[in-house]
Amino acid sequence: MKRIIALVAALAGVAWTARGAEVGQQAPGFSTKDCCNAEVKLSDYKGKIVVLEWFNPNCPYVKKFYDGGHMQKLQETYTGKGVAWLQVVTFGEGKSPFASMDAAMKYTSEKGVKATKLLMDEGGAVGKAYGAKTTPHMFVIDKDGKLVYAGAIDDDRGPKYSADAKNYVVAAIDEIMAGKPVSTPNTQSYGCGVKY
Repeated sequence: MKRIIALVAALAGVAWTARGAEVGQQAPGFSTKDCCNAEVKLSDYKGKIVVLEWFNPNCPYVKKFYDGGHMQKLQETYTGKGVAWLQVVTFGEGKSPFASMDAAMKYTSEKGVKATKLLMDEGGAVGKAYGAKTTPHMFVIDKDGKLVYAGAIDDDRGPKYSADAKNYVVAAIDEIMAGKPVSTPNTQSYGCGVKY
């Protein structure tokens, strides 16, 4: 039955998860380590808009946004407006895209990443709570802690960046900031599979 529901949701362009995060509900709380081995909780950002970005530096769909500096510009713009932007690297044992925490910090430094934090979700508890399936997979949480967007970053599923694509994350944040409901709350994410 779950497979049938997931297939119907996928065909309808709706991001569906078996458990965890549902748009319109409170976002699942979590506690995990950042790349400096400090504990980070979602509750640390209470009262802020939060973006969760599932991230893998080896994924061509992630590189699509980072190699040209497009994701970094978004991060800088919105963190400058008080948004907490959290990159999440979810991985099973022995599957991390980084050889070490030092490698993670080096990569983010070299690429000029402007995210608030880089979170290391070893074992995948955070990814499973949100139903993260791809890198990137994006989630937006409003100031009340409610999940208001889940899905793709934009509507161009191709391997190259397009300035003409509709950016769903930007639209969701801008609508929240303007006191409006999110017009497109669910989309189907695309990219590389999360390595659970």
